[in-house]
Amino acid sequence: MKTQSKRRPQPLSPDSSPNPFDILTEEIVCKILDHLHNDPFATKAFSLTSKAFYFIESRHRRILKPLRPELLPRIFHRYPFVSHLDLSMCPRVDDNRLNVISSTWKATLQSINLSRSRFFTNAGLSSLFVNCSGLVEVDLCNATQLTDLAASAIAEAKNLERLSLARCKSITDMGIGCIAVGCRKLTSLCLKWCLRVGDLGVELIALKCKQIRSLDLSYLPITEKSLNSVLQLQHLEDLVLEGCHGIDDDGLSTLDQSCKSLKMLNLSNCQNVTHTGLSYLINGTEQLQQIILAYGSSVSPKLPKVTSDLVKCLNAYSKLQSIKLDGCTVTWSGIKAMASLNAPVKELSLSKCLGLTDDGLSFLVQSHKDLRKLDITCCRKITYTSIDIITNSCTSLTSLRMESCSLIPKEAFVLIGARCSFLEELDATDNEIDDEGLKSISRCSKLSILKLGICSNISDEGLAKVGSSCSMLKEVDLYRSVAISDEGIAAIGEGCPALEMINIAYNDKIRDNSLISLSKCRLLKALEIRGCLGVSSIGLSAIAVGCKQLTVLDIKKCFNINDNGMLPLAQFSQNLKQINLSYCSVTDVGLVALASISRLQNMTILHLAGLTPNGLAAALLACRALTKVKLHASFRPLLPQSILGYMEAHGCVFHWRDKAFQKEMDPKGWKLHFGRSSSEVP
Repeated sequence: MKTQSKRRPQPLSPDSSPNPFDILTEEIVCKILDHLHNDPFATKAFSLTSKAFYFIESRHRRILKPLRPELLPRIFHRYPFVSHLDLSMCPRVDDNRLNVISSTWKATLQSINLSRSRFFTNAGLSSLFVNCSGLVEVDLCNATQLTDLAASAIAEAKNLERLSLARCKSITDMGIGCIAVGCRKLTSLCLKWCLRVGDLGVELIALKCKQIRSLDLSYLPITEKSLNSVLQLQHLEDLVLEGCHGIDDDGLSTLDQSCKSLKMLNLSNCQNVTHTGLSYLINGTEQLQQIILAYGSSVSPKLPKVTSDLVKCLNAYSKLQSIKLDGCTVTWSGIKAMASLNAPVKELSLSKCLGLTDDGLSFLVQSHKDLRKLDITCCRKITYTSIDIITNSCTSLTSLRMESCSLIPKEAFVLIGARCSFLEELDATDNEIDDEGLKSISRCSKLSILKLGICSNISDEGLAKVGSSCSMLKEVDLYRSVAISDEGIAAIGEGCPALEMINIAYNDKIRDNSLISLSKCRLLKALEIRGCLGVSSIGLSAIAVGCKQLTVLDIKKCFNINDNGMLPLAQFSQNLKQINLSYCSVTDVGLVALASISRLQNMTILHLAGLTPNGLAAALLACRALTKVKLHASFRPLLPQSILGYMEAHGCVFHWRDKAFQKEMDPKGWKLHFGRSSSEVP
């Protein structure tokens, strides 16, 4: 490699004019490439500049993410020094391909992602781990076909440090035991949803893999029997026990070990653990920085209460920075106890906490003035009083999530902009914010995420101020903010060059001019315009030409978009991975054109009046990278079974829907989606 580092690109011919790049050594060219790694277009353009640059780029590349497995043979020859291989876009990876991978990059491969790949077996994995002795990271999430034989193959990876087996539901304690014996260098292990792994497997991991720092045991049928061994891990920092219903207070009271190194503990959805069990579990922990006790809607109606007894368990932890209590019932005694915590709390999440009032929240934030992140989503008893005290006390806030806080008046949002100038994220979805509030928030020049869905009081005037002042915006959500029109979107397109995602769905005033304005945002990756009846193929064509990094597009119920919009997408949007075409005016011609996009993985195609079985079959066969397709059930008997079988054999999953044609969305549906009962819907 030292001799190669002196290699210089040669002029194309003796008669050619002097090339300034001739003076650059390979080492300097590699430094240039280091700065291009986040821009695939720039890297590709660079490699096509000359044969010399093509050669250097091929030897410089270390990270690969192939679009589909058919490209692997060419990749093997071009890139000899790959160390990180991501096959998450290749649904079909069989043993033969793993064999070739293991022989091609046996000396360089350090990590591989097979989280969305199928069709390989323990034989392919055995070849991979035996040959690639330098592997330190492997992601096998969702490999439900893998059994204990595969686990024994994984055990061959003696240098493995990070392993994810989430949802590998066929692996048992025996397989985990093999991994524990063979992979002694593991520092991170995820066994989430490995339902056949119990106390024995977890104990073996704890006894053999002494270097473990991160352990995810979510939804495993384990008890306190294995926790004693887990708590003896001297380097353990992150422990996730979410949904472990076999763990209860009685069992935790028998623990005779403590984990002094523990920094993060997640006990979410552990219905049988109260403050009593928590106190036993974290007893002796000296480094605790984050505690998560969140409860989702899937648990029983009897939600846990945040009482003084629970919070007192945390009194001894002076390094505690993050507390997440989403979905719990908050009591006044619990609030007072949290306020008295002698810890530098920086993050507090109280989303959907019943019982949280102005008095409690105000008292709490005045005691933790160094808060950086606060989540009070769906806390419906919060009013102006809380926002006044939050913004006056916590002036260093960088993230404030307050979706559906229905009692907060529009005047409160003026305070946010005036006092929290460091804000980077604001979620004001389904609130009373108006233009004056937006103008105030525009003072937050570092704002990168702004969510204003279902905010009927804002208009172009306020949005224009945000667009002209918040140039760092990356994500904007204006879902059903019905007063927004082309003028407001134009300000965003003009003033926010870093924009990556925007949702303007179901806004009747949006026209093609909005899309033409957004086409200036070269970094745009996700665009949702479903239900925007005023947009047509003209606007979509502008997006296709201007936003070449677009990966997600939702044009459902955009009735005026037809084949004329699909053709530019096919030509310019080669990064597109996901599209929803439902209810559009696209026909066979447009769909077949889309099939030429090599990265297209996910399509939703419902109620396309101009689509025929023959056109659909042709498009499906041409889309080589498809992994998921949603189709109307009426097409199922009309498509040749040989085509469906071929697609499924190559990793594509079909979702058949029998939905009746709906010209308009249920006007009450979005209210229910955002958590309001039918009695609250006007």
